[in-house]
Amino acid sequence: MADDSTDLFGALFGPASGSVKPGNSGPTIAVPVLVPMPAPGPYSYGVPEDMVVEPGSIVQVPLGPRQVIGVVWDKNDGPPVDPKKLRPITKTFDCPPLREEMRRFIDWVASYTLSPPGLVAKMALRAPAAFDPEPMVEGLRLTEARPERLTPARERVIELAGEGHGWTRSGLAHAAGVSTSVVEGLAKQGVFETVFLPAPPVVAEPDPEYSPARLEGPQRQAASEILEDVRKGGFAVSLIDGVTGSGKTEVYFEAVAETLRQGKQVLILLPEIALTAAFLDRFQDRFGSRPAEWHSDVSPRMRERVWRQAVTGEVRVVAGARSALFLPFDNLGLIIVDEEHDPAYKQEDRVFYNARDMAVVRARIGDFPIVLVSATPSVESQVNGNSGRYNTIHLHTRFGDAAMPDLHLVDMRRHPPERGGFLSPVLLRGIAKTIEKGEQALLFLNRRGYAPLTLCRVCGHRFQCPQCSSWLVEHRFRSQLQCHQCGYSEPTPDHCPECGTFDHLAACGPGVERIAEEVEKHFPEARTIVLSSDLMGVKRLRLELEAIVKGEADIVIGTQLVAKGHNFPLITLVGIVDADLGLANGDPRAAERTFQLLSQVTGRAGRTGRKSHGLLQTYQPQHPVMQAIVSGDAEAFYDREIIEREKAMLPPFGRLASIIVSADSRAEAETHARALRASAPQAPGIMLLGPAEAPLALIRGRHRFRLLVHGKRNSDMQSFLRAMITNGPKERGSIHVQTDIDPQSFL
Repeated sequence: MADDSTDLFGALFGPASGSVKPGNSGPTIAVPVLVPMPAPGPYSYGVPEDMVVEPGSIVQVPLGPRQVIGVVWDKNDGPPVDPKKLRPITKTFDCPPLREEMRRFIDWVASYTLSPPGLVAKMALRAPAAFDPEPMVEGLRLTEARPERLTPARERVIELAGEGHGWTRSGLAHAAGVSTSVVEGLAKQGVFETVFLPAPPVVAEPDPEYSPARLEGPQRQAASEILEDVRKGGFAVSLIDGVTGSGKTEVYFEAVAETLRQGKQVLILLPEIALTAAFLDRFQDRFGSRPAEWHSDVSPRMRERVWRQAVTGEVRVVAGARSALFLPFDNLGLIIVDEEHDPAYKQEDRVFYNARDMAVVRARIGDFPIVLVSATPSVESQVNGNSGRYNTIHLHTRFGDAAMPDLHLVDMRRHPPERGGFLSPVLLRGIAKTIEKGEQALLFLNRRGYAPLTLCRVCGHRFQCPQCSSWLVEHRFRSQLQCHQCGYSEPTPDHCPECGTFDHLAACGPGVERIAEEVEKHFPEARTIVLSSDLMGVKRLRLELEAIVKGEADIVIGTQLVAKGHNFPLITLVGIVDADLGLANGDPRAAERTFQLLSQVTGRAGRTGRKSHGLLQTYQPQHPVMQAIVSGDAEAFYDREIIEREKAMLPPFGRLASIIVSADSRAEAETHARALRASAPQAPGIMLLGPAEAPLALIRGRHRFRLLVHGKRNSDMQSFLRAMITNGPKERGSIHVQTDIDPQSFL
């Protein structure tokens, strides 16, 4: 695996070592088996004489009183053992083994993130029912017999089935354009015999020649650069930096098409499930079929089939969320990371990893190209582009005749809203003009619910989560107060629980529901849709998005869901209700995140060529982020942000790691955190800060202290952390220690 003593990209661009395979001497051998549990490494098992395994074989082994799934691994760092003293492997699955590059990837991720390799392997083995082949399905095959009466419908069926292939009943009926009763009738007369067929593919094979895009000059040039990497083969990273609506998707579709022509598989990562519906339609328009999907909304049965057909090579393209990165493809030849800047690529549970960065690692280990795509790239990707590690491809103009929206700041000190409101007169006038023209307005506020805080006007009591150090958010549509950290909720009361006063509870600040209420007051005849993840499931969200595209709404009010790559052809006005919201915290990425989010939201306007506008309500019109957005000078913003990061030695010029110690009591968490700090080794170029209470000091009833490790770019962060954790106190009782390399959230 790559040397984890370097930084991520230093390791990526250095040499990679091979793996070690177990020997095979005597009737029974010992092999290492990695099981999907938090063990520090593989366990040794014996191989029965009548069994053949190899590195990557998926097997079943005894673990205590249970039988568990495991993978035969490449090496075991423990001492040699006598195979006859080991518990034997009980079963091998009829499934292709995990390829060497996949095993190396699992080892690399485990080493870099300081995670047990078994937990990383578990992400690659998420469909146990798929380890054995899919059962055969009943089908029909044409015999020599013919029906007594030959109708045109029957004739079409017989003619189609005459090629000698087996058909499913529904497939044959659909292909012939008849009802299944016609096929059933022929089968009863002996025209067909029953045969068993392999399970059909989950999706049809995409055709790279189905409907090639007509690319314009900049898009054609961008596509040619990426195609050169795909045709040449080998590891290469391209960054498509293009404004919203510039045709980035059509450009990377050309790379997908070329990879398919080469007979290889493609993985397309998307940050949100909400994006997949529109993306699947665009993919089908280009390739004549949809890619296989992989995300949490896919049924378990379908996930099993996608997993199996990815490992056998039957599925050629998978589009999915970050977990799709751990699918064990048979012949992966290209990865696309769409919206590469999106924080949703960071997993912060069990194994903490950034799917964008780990996708680059996987491409490096597999020695194939990867394409990162964004209208607002991350600072890390910008720096890698500037240094030449990535090939940056710029698309500065929108596709066709579409122009970027005219953006203006609304100084809320000069144009305040009316008492009790949150929309300035300037924005209200803009909405009215937009509706009059039969166009759509989008209002964006990155805050769910009705109000972020509810308090009593009489005694000042504030409604707080009993399990977390956060306020309860009022959700008036559901008549609930809810914690957005742990999910705790309670009915909205009609009196103060502290002083008992009725009708004196005040909602403080706006959420999207409150903005919807204000819009209803000013525009009672307008058709309004509120888009928020807590108001709808994925299916309803897709229906609402389709309704917006069809023009069945006048005003759309949404959270960050609306910022993620949607194409709303009728939206010509975007209003940012609180542009300053993301700047009001101590996150070192606050300016970058705010710039990205607001740029993405305003980019929803005018994508089909209509004259469009963006109005950003702000109390800080001179802030560099606001000035960069309205001026359209993204380069100046990135230059400034990169200089600030370099001065502070923040990523990508320095390294960060966060250690969260949690426990049932505050004293336990603090004591363990202080003991961890005392066990830290002396290391040049590494500074340890804390422990201090985490910004969210209490979540789900657990008290949290944080240690922050700050190091130079070439510092040996992993070795430092391993030594500190190894030398420090062990986790006992309710104590739990989480290590996050390259943290994205500082809460």
